[in-house]
Amino acid sequence: MLLRGKCHCGNISLALETALDAQALPLRACQCSFCRMHGVRTTSDPAGRLRFEIADPAVLSRYRFGLATADFLICGRCGAYAGALMSEGEKAWGVVNANLLAEPLTREPEPVSYEGETAAERIARRKQRWTPAELSLPPRAGSKRSSRTGSRRRRP
Repeated sequence: MLLRGKCHCGNISLALETALDAQALPLRACQCSFCRMHGVRTTSDPAGRLRFEIADPAVLSRYRFGLATADFLICGRCGAYAGALMSEGEKAWGVVNANLLAEPLTREPEPVSYEGETAAERIARRKQRWTPAELSLPPRAGSKRSSRTGSRRRRP
């Protein structure tokens, strides 16, 4: 099954490939202040595949807070939070904001709190529960489309 979604203006689009039925995916409501303020409900599938595609990187905001172990992808144009991406070397894992999916997940999310985790514990949990992911940026003039797993910024 391929679940698609995008931010309000369409700058950030996402595709979550999963063998699970959409309603069988875990649905979480993190209780941190960021997620509560954004009304976020997240989902992921460790056996699936996730792709974030960015139309205009100039209006992509990558926000890090707390333990700073992941980039929270926010559209700088419409303000929508699309998901988070954690990378290690050439590998990356992500989670999506289920509120951006074209076909909404209709059940109530499970409230979760990760307060008290160390950075190492958080990274290990995410590797286990998040979806293998990639971030795709448009090509620079004269090059092919860039597809990267990590969250490193491209240098001019």
